[in-house]
Amino acid sequence: MATTAQPSIAAHPKFEPVIGLEVHVQLLTASKIFCSCSTRFGALPNTNVCPVCLGMPGALPVLNKKAVEFATLAAMALNCRINENSIFARKNYFYPDLPKGYQISQYDKPLAEHGYIEIPAASGKKKIGITRVHLEEDAGKSLHEGFPDSDEKTAIDLNRTGVPLIEIVSEPDIASPDEAYEYLTRLKEIILYTGVSDCNMEEGSLRADANVSVRSRGQKELGTKTEIKNVNSFRFIREALEYEIARQIDVIESGGKITQETRLYNANEGKTYGMRSKEQAHDYRYFPEPDLLPLVVDEKWKAEIARALPELPEARRARLIKDYGITEYDAQVLTVSKSLADQFEEAAKAAKNPKRVANLVQGELMGRLKAKGIAIEQSPISMRGVAASADLVESGTISGKMLKDLYDLSFERSKDFAVIYEEEGRPQQSTDTSALLQIIDEILAANPKQLEQYRAGKKTMLGFFVGQVMKASRGQASPQLVNELLTKKLG
Repeated sequence: MATTAQPSIAAHPKFEPVIGLEVHVQLLTASKIFCSCSTRFGALPNTNVCPVCLGMPGALPVLNKKAVEFATLAAMALNCRINENSIFARKNYFYPDLPKGYQISQYDKPLAEHGYIEIPAASGKKKIGITRVHLEEDAGKSLHEGFPDSDEKTAIDLNRTGVPLIEIVSEPDIASPDEAYEYLTRLKEIILYTGVSDCNMEEGSLRADANVSVRSRGQKELGTKTEIKNVNSFRFIREALEYEIARQIDVIESGGKITQETRLYNANEGKTYGMRSKEQAHDYRYFPEPDLLPLVVDEKWKAEIARALPELPEARRARLIKDYGITEYDAQVLTVSKSLADQFEEAAKAAKNPKRVANLVQGELMGRLKAKGIAIEQSPISMRGVAASADLVESGTISGKMLKDLYDLSFERSKDFAVIYEEEGRPQQSTDTSALLQIIDEILAANPKQLEQYRAGKKTMLGFFVGQVMKASRGQASPQLVNELLTKKLG
């Protein structure tokens, strides 16, 4: 992919960027936020609709209780204060895929406020503040394609209209594109752990817009910001920010002024382009939604929701390191998703050596997954399979070479380790001393030159002989026993 994005300029000598992120997350409810229409992705256009989400006169919204519970759970996971009372508001603007002419959202009295996420930083950890988490309905989708005879037509699909969202607005605490990437990665990870969304960016379940400005180093006032919209991956958001920061600095240094506007990012060119002037809050003419009562999340309901809050990624990593003696890097990999962490713990508790389980994931499993281009959740070898293989190596039943061969077969046949081990006749390391001595004699007799080198003082030839014996035994000899027998024989 061609790109002209500038390298990160967070350390520019004269200017510093200020970045804030607005993330929309679709909640995993079965029905929409104000009606009973399905939220299922991929349905035929304009089939998951009713008079309420189509904005028909006289149709009244009814709030989805599960959407409130999911939003509150996410806000708790993000360390937010849950407001007992919050208000829905009408956000007025005209767009073809917004049938009512307004969006039901929350404005000055949101569901939750004042949270934070911790991200890695040079100094250890850095807190990125979260201004607010509020509920709102999604708009529909405009389709500008499929018309070969004309480029002036647009189709409208209103299936997404009324799908429940939370909007997570960060403080302008993000100081570089890399920090933005880390923030988004941690945010997605936390939301996935709570189970309130699948965060599928391809299906629009997670969308991020970035507000970015630059200012002179040491200056307290914020510069004029632009908003970058409709970027479909965290990597592209980082690239878009890198380009936009460099563009703004160029404009300022050449004597120009930054225009407050919404910009789009072209990933093929690595550039942002102006789309429209950026709206201010007053442009939306917010006012309280007259058809919905204030939302009350009292202490009793909060306590019920809090009971569903799982152990979150950072806390789980710390505990895994403590409980199983694994490294911080191991813990990072093994907690990439809640399901994987659950599988690892189940395997680690059953295994003789949890650390060996973690090592096998790192040393044998991940490389094969990367080569195949599949995620660890889709691995043919389950965590239980990894634990079983770890126990076989730990007990000396199979060698490392045998394990590698069995893992290769698991990936070739798309079967779990235990199945392959049975299919291959439950192979075991050979510890038959007399049989191994016979192989050693044959190897030494067949390699007189190497034997002479060893006896002349080239002790590294021992590894050559071990390899030849292992090859002759088809990897089934115990490497430790082979080393012992060879050392004794050559001595």
